[in-house]
Amino acid sequence: MTDALLKNGIKALRQQIDAPVAAFFSSCVHCGLCAEACLFYVETKDPRYTPIYKLEPMRRLWRNEFTVVGRIATWLGLTKSITDDELTQWETLVYDSCTMCGRCSLVCPVGNDITYMVRKMREGMSVSGHAPVELTEAAARHLDLGSPMGKLLPALEAQVAHARADTNIDITFDTPGVDYMVILSAQETAVYPGVIGAMAQLFKQAGVTWTISSECFEASNVGVQIGNRDLARTLIQRIVDAAEKLNVKGVISPECGHAYQALRWEGPNLIGRAYDFEVIHIIELLDKLRAQGRLKTKGQFPGRVTFHDPCQINRRGGIDAEPRRLLNMVAADFVEMEDAGTWSWCCSGGGGVGANRRADALRKKAFGRKKRQLENTEAATIVTMCAYCHHTIEDALEENNMEMEVVSLTELMAAYL
Repeated sequence: MTDALLKNGIKALRQQIDAPVAAFFSSCVHCGLCAEACLFYVETKDPRYTPIYKLEPMRRLWRNEFTVVGRIATWLGLTKSITDDELTQWETLVYDSCTMCGRCSLVCPVGNDITYMVRKMREGMSVSGHAPVELTEAAARHLDLGSPMGKLLPALEAQVAHARADTNIDITFDTPGVDYMVILSAQETAVYPGVIGAMAQLFKQAGVTWTISSECFEASNVGVQIGNRDLARTLIQRIVDAAEKLNVKGVISPECGHAYQALRWEGPNLIGRAYDFEVIHIIELLDKLRAQGRLKTKGQFPGRVTFHDPCQINRRGGIDAEPRRLLNMVAADFVEMEDAGTWSWCCSGGGGVGANRRADALRKKAFGRKKRQLENTEAATIVTMCAYCHHTIEDALEENNMEMEVVSLTELMAAYL
């Protein structure tokens, strides 16, 4: 790394030390409760994975430059500067051993939002060139080609054609003035396209009009994962521009955790204004249609099912009761996992960890908690509302030789209309 890149990274890290971050560092009582809430710590017992420790370079920068004692110590030459070697070491902590699931923030006795701080830490790390190569490459593809998986419009058009043929329902691109514009995660477009036909069936029954923008259909936001505010803003603005061009009433966020968090909660702050449309998660909308009597089902799934709560949608997004109300319509034997709902344990692949090959061994170790949870339910089917959780759990089940099926809640609802 050049000195200029290191200086830019430290400058970016310094800029992230806003009033909340300074208050959080000041109020931390070093109780260690955040460690017991962290999936990576509890499954390894490695003290390096204590959430607050992952922020040590930023904490030291705060102490040295933002506190009276630290400034005096710096003036006397008693402090140590942040080095490139240290950032290299901490890169594996902030990107490999943190899914930004928010469990540590929830348990903190003084209310410190450690997840928010990790996101701030990643901002400085990415500027200094300390980020996993898979995320930096995905960010470049997303910016230049429209999706972290590259140019997906031809694939999406093919998937929509298949969904039209399977359902005999017209699915349109670029129709103005409809109720909703649907966006899809790259995982759904490329790996789980069945959700497109499922939405078509559900929306037809409920009388919802919708369309897909050919100019911006990608819901993922690699800028949020890697810690690049400018990129995150650009990707949000693309969705906003497409929605406003089509003059829709709302944008449906898909079964994707970080996409929902980025668009619904961070987006207005990133672009500096409120939206002219509603942002609603697909499961929120289906539950709303259920409550209005516009979503009716017949029959129930016969086997035992359990539900995995995606961190960004439930704990950090507030969607908790909605999927359970829907599941109880279509599942004859629904059982909860231990620590379900707001206290759910992460699938181990969120926050970019699953896309980072360097973190594979640690991710597999961390999945041990979810493995035990799943086994204790004695369920044969796992339902979730995040395509990346779906992908992560499916891969982990295969790695652990577990005979369980993973199902999208949207697709399950459509199957019992």
